[in-house]
Amino acid sequence: MIRLATALLALGLSTTSVSAFDTQATSAFVIDQTTGTVLLNKNADQPLPPASMSKLMTLYMAFEAVRRGKTNGGLDLNEELPVSEHAQSYGGSSMFLRSGERILVEDLLRGIIVLSGNDACVVIAEALSPDGTEYGFARLMTQRAQELGMTNSSFVNSSGWPQAGHLMSMHDLAILANRLITDFPEFYPLFAETEFKFDNRVPSNTLNRNPVLSMGIGADGLKTGHTEEAGYGLTGSAKQGDRRIIFVLTGLDSSRARAQESQAVVNWAFRQFAMRPLAKEGEQFAQADVWMGNQPTVGLVAGEDLSVLMPALAANEIKGEVVYTGPLSAPIAAGDQVAELVFTLDGLPETRVPLVADRDVAAGGFLSRVTTAARVLFKMIVQGPEETT
Repeated sequence: MIRLATALLALGLSTTSVSAFDTQATSAFVIDQTTGTVLLNKNADQPLPPASMSKLMTLYMAFEAVRRGKTNGGLDLNEELPVSEHAQSYGGSSMFLRSGERILVEDLLRGIIVLSGNDACVVIAEALSPDGTEYGFARLMTQRAQELGMTNSSFVNSSGWPQAGHLMSMHDLAILANRLITDFPEFYPLFAETEFKFDNRVPSNTLNRNPVLSMGIGADGLKTGHTEEAGYGLTGSAKQGDRRIIFVLTGLDSSRARAQESQAVVNWAFRQFAMRPLAKEGEQFAQADVWMGNQPTVGLVAGEDLSVLMPALAANEIKGEVVYTGPLSAPIAAGDQVAELVFTLDGLPETRVPLVADRDVAAGGFLSRVTTAARVLFKMIVQGPEETT
């Protein structure tokens, strides 16, 4: 039996809906990383040409390789890798590498992040590929993406060069951005670098093309992309106070539109939504019946201080439901998660937060078990369940 107990929270009754962001992007995804709340989803699971934003997958695998170390089949930051003719042959964004020279791994990583070097991607790919080819590495990229939950991604090269079958969804790019931020805090600051003067080789080719880094809106990554087929796109992240958002846009018609849309979506995400305190640790929302315990009920409380993301102009009240499978069977330990608090705010998906038992409830002796069993059965017969699903 699923028992739903309506609980009027301290924040309690009504909210103000938030205006949806009307993006000009053909596909977009915005998530509040701090809470995991999806703020915007527009065609976000449709596989599309990702252009240079797919370089983030190459970087993720390169970071994994550095962490493994050279002795475990990975890479060393101070290791030099050879530049092949195939790497030199790429056009588009480039570090202007020359066939036959050897380049530090650290420089290659910066060259991919800041300069969007297609040639640098190939050098990394060939070094990590099981057969020494870029396509062999692309097969590993697809496999690893699936393992990370990126189910709408497939790769045929390491750089996002236009090629049939090279596709990613904006949702997948957001998943990848989140993994880069959380899995590799030691490397993530590289994405905020605005300039990389590699070897002073091409003085005009030193600046990061990510437009949001210099806007003063807390942006600190990640990667732009552009091809004629894909349009202009950006996978970005910004942090203000204790909140971080991740946003992905694609299909815009100019670099200017990309910059304006990115700034607008960041401002919208931070201004239209705010964190509000929901409950203090130990605050009780309901009581649940206990089956065969030495006590008839147990309190359902917040296991820690809880906050919730909600529209910034919302009223200070939310109506929620406490959901649990009941009656709860003894024994129960204090702190065990035994229920959830469920509520929905206008413009946001359903939110579920855990509730825990406020105390230990041991299995009862014969008399107490008979007594509590009889009480629960009588309540079910006379009153019936509040609601079942």
